[in-house]
Amino acid sequence: MDDFPVRMRTGGRLLGLAVVFLWCAGSVRCFGQDLDTEFTFLLPAGRSECFFQTAVKNGTMEVEYQVIAGAGMDVDFTVVSPEGVRLIVETRRSDGVHVVEPTVEGDYEICFDNSFSRFSEKMVFFEIIIEGQGGDVGGDDEWPGLEEPDGSLLEYKLEDIRESMDALHKRLERSRQMQTVLRAFEARDRNLLEDNLWRVSFWSCASVLVMLCVALTQVYTVRKLFDDKRRVCT
Repeated sequence: MDDFPVRMRTGGRLLGLAVVFLWCAGSVRCFGQDLDTEFTFLLPAGRSECFFQTAVKNGTMEVEYQVIAGAGMDVDFTVVSPEGVRLIVETRRSDGVHVVEPTVEGDYEICFDNSFSRFSEKMVFFEIIIEGQGGDVGGDDEWPGLEEPDGSLLEYKLEDIRESMDALHKRLERSRQMQTVLRAFEARDRNLLEDNLWRVSFWSCASVLVMLCVALTQVYTVRKLFDDKRRVCT
């Protein structure tokens, strides 16, 4: 009976550790600041929109964009460094993936330009992935106050558990990013199919109307040929 409270306390600690592990595996905040950004916006005709993203020194910034709706499905794309240097310039593109490395600390300007289109607005999706120096989003400073306890915890050290959780987090983040990009591709293809369906339906109806007009004209012409109102004397 004396061992029962000890077993209860041990089971409670293990349960608490399991809950913390599951919460950290599903939360980005346990691994540091989430520096990934994704956004979908409507770019009016004849307008340009610019966004600013802060990057760290000697890091990596990856920018991926997709035009998912609008006539032509193309925009002008520009990335400007904090010093005002144009790093990437693209004209009339529907999608693109660009990586800037190493980055200079400061605010990068990311612009989408639709000024060449006078009537058609565009729907644009883009995603920005920022990684710190060495490709790590966070480091040891993200685990303040945590020290390795004496002995072992289920035959694993705290460092091994932390590395496993970091690797799991990175794989889950990469999977989420790929799913987001695939959803953008799907939205673009769906909008393109709907636009093509409208065009096919319109021209099909126009063709049917033309065929009906030609048929009625032919019937009227044939009937006029045989419509003889002259009287025949017998």
